[in-house]
Amino acid sequence: MSTEAKLVCRNVWKIFGAGARDAVRDASKKPTADDLARAGLVGAVRDVNLEVRTGEIFVIMGLSGSGKSTLVRCLSRLIEPTSGEILFNGENLLSASEERMIEIRRHQMGMVFQHFALLPHLSVLDNVAFPLEVQGIDRQKREERARRMVELVGLAGKEKAFPRQLSGGQQQRVGIARSLAVEPELWFLDEPFSALDPLIRREMQDEFIRLQSVLKKTIVFITHDFDEAIRLADRIAIMKDGEIVQAGTPEELVLAPATDYVAEFTRNVARAKVIRVASIMRPYEEPLPPVTIRANATVAEAAPLFVTAGDILGVIDRDGQPIGQLRRSDVVDVLMGG
Repeated sequence: MSTEAKLVCRNVWKIFGAGARDAVRDASKKPTADDLARAGLVGAVRDVNLEVRTGEIFVIMGLSGSGKSTLVRCLSRLIEPTSGEILFNGENLLSASEERMIEIRRHQMGMVFQHFALLPHLSVLDNVAFPLEVQGIDRQKREERARRMVELVGLAGKEKAFPRQLSGGQQQRVGIARSLAVEPELWFLDEPFSALDPLIRREMQDEFIRLQSVLKKTIVFITHDFDEAIRLADRIAIMKDGEIVQAGTPEELVLAPATDYVAEFTRNVARAKVIRVASIMRPYEEPLPPVTIRANATVAEAAPLFVTAGDILGVIDRDGQPIGQLRRSDVVDVLMGG
């Protein structure tokens, strides 16, 4: 994951109601939710600032009505923000013409929503190839790319099936393959698994993690499920009443909540699910133990390895180089709430 920002939001507002632009015209005054309500306005997104880095999964979460889905639609200008700046690869999208935005959405952005919106009269292959047809790509090339995407999401052999012949999880895989067919730089997913049964949802999360390990996309993922967020996210932003109240790694949110709201939001999260091995490992000592784990793994992932590893695990970086050691006693401390 790069530290370079792919998408930057600066002071983004989305206010519904007559006179919305006047409410935020004076940059030195930031209206509160009560100010907006007295003026008969609704602040769906209020003064949002964030950066999404190249190659990361950035999760935006909050309860229903917190503004997360409105925000993600503002990021792609499916909803027009009231004010602010949205920079994509340094280009301010709020200054782009509608023709330019159509070009960006067709060629550089992918979108997956909760409702699959597959075209019922088209086969799996044709559904996946549809955005490429819109781009004007010839039939042979678009079907070739669509077949690769169908195989990538694990649906090889289903190319001729119609949506009605697929399970909910399979339909969502088609939706994912379709959004990936345009080979987007930036991928938006708005509660893509929330309509699925719990077991299928877990399987789709596993599939999503596998896809990201291969594709390394820049992803903005919307969810209201904190367990899903901590499983998938590099960083998380928590929204409340249209504002981002805290953004950081799952570990930072659980161990250092910035507000009482964030503390309550994360109160029931098992610490072992968010604390990374790197946070509690000790300095490396030779020789490297035979059983190893990556530094970015969670303590919960490390714990079962001690069944065969004895008292010490070797800790390695992304390149497989030894950087530390993890002791059973330290893991037990975390599991017991220490």
